[in-house]
Amino acid sequence: MASETGTKRPKYQRIADDLRAAIESGEYGPGDRLPGESALAAQYEVATLTARQALKILRTEGLVETRKGAGARVAAFRPIRRRGIPRLGRAHWGSGKAIWEADDDRAPDVDQAIVTQGVVPPQHIAHVLGLGADDLVCVRSRRYVVEGRPVMLAASYLPQALVEGSAIAEANPGPGGIYARLADLGYAPTHFREEIRVRTPSGEEATRLSIPADRAVIKLARTAFDAEGRAVEVNEMTMDSAVYVLDYEFEA
Repeated sequence: MASETGTKRPKYQRIADDLRAAIESGEYGPGDRLPGESALAAQYEVATLTARQALKILRTEGLVETRKGAGARVAAFRPIRRRGIPRLGRAHWGSGKAIWEADDDRAPDVDQAIVTQGVVPPQHIAHVLGLGADDLVCVRSRRYVVEGRPVMLAASYLPQALVEGSAIAEANPGPGGIYARLADLGYAPTHFREEIRVRTPSGEEATRLSIPADRAVIKLARTAFDAEGRAVEVNEMTMDSAVYVLDYEFEA
């Protein structure tokens, strides 16, 4: 029996609720085709436009994929479980592994990578890194793709004076990534802080991630600190919220 609150929800939201529940229960599995707009309209005694709105909600959430002439199907992409703590352990990147290897058995591809040196940092980045008015940064910008699907944008900011002339300023910094190279320079990260928020994407972010403009993105900012408490990197990540599960497991 629907709750009083539930009955007040617009009809398209209630249809979306029913379809979402059916997907989560396994009634519809990955790749399965959902009832079409006309079938939903007849079943719920609503206009076709109302049924279309319900399917749009699920597409925005990333639960279904729609193609013109092919209807709506349950998304087949398996979510990426991002293991926030194991991936940052020194035993992991210090052994030459990429941090994403702690997350998933699917290796991401970097299909866009730009390293820019001598950049005037945004004010908030300069503040976190403790930089002076004339200090510059090296910026490492990447786009990550899994199974041909863009999943994350990332931009790492590092003090130019700290990394100039090192492999960090190259497209491929070598085994263990930039944290291993920071360790080579004597600035091994020993402490991390991550800040997470959710918002709608900018036009550029939506385009580069190939997602609907109204789908939320996860904005994750990670700061790496060395043994002296100095911030040596700020990495700002923009993730497709439909494909990531943020997993944090730690002792009480």
